[in-house]
Amino acid sequence: MKDELEYSVVKLENAIGQLKSGCGEAKNELAEDGVIRRFEFTFGLLWKTLKIFLREEGVEARTPRDVFKEAFKLEWLDNEKLFLNMLEDRNKTSHIYDNKTSCEIFQRVKKDYVSAIAKVLARLKTKIA
Repeated sequence: MKDELEYSVVKLENAIGQLKSGCGEAKNELAEDGVIRRFEFTFGLLWKTLKIFLREEGVEARTPRDVFKEAFKLEWLDNEKLFLNMLEDRNKTSHIYDNKTSCEIFQRVKKDYVSAIAKVLARLKTKIA
């Protein structure tokens, strides 16, 4: 099981690196859309990685919402509301029809989400060290 934990952490770490890079380089609407797609991918890896770690702790959670709630109970997340907002934004990205919503989500990704995901990753890495 440790191999699965390590593999999921490496994938998440790479995705966060790509997301950070995109946030720093995005200078136009097309690039911001690319960052949002990277966010979608990174978010998927985040909740699935947390699910693997929870399973290792004997906790079964099936949905992203349940995963975040359980991870918060174990103090792996500092701000449950932020991650639930992140989930809501991820769900919106599948149905963005206007530039205003897209820009708002991009700003939250850049300002709040990248650092929050990186902090969770750092905590998870200490668990397999």
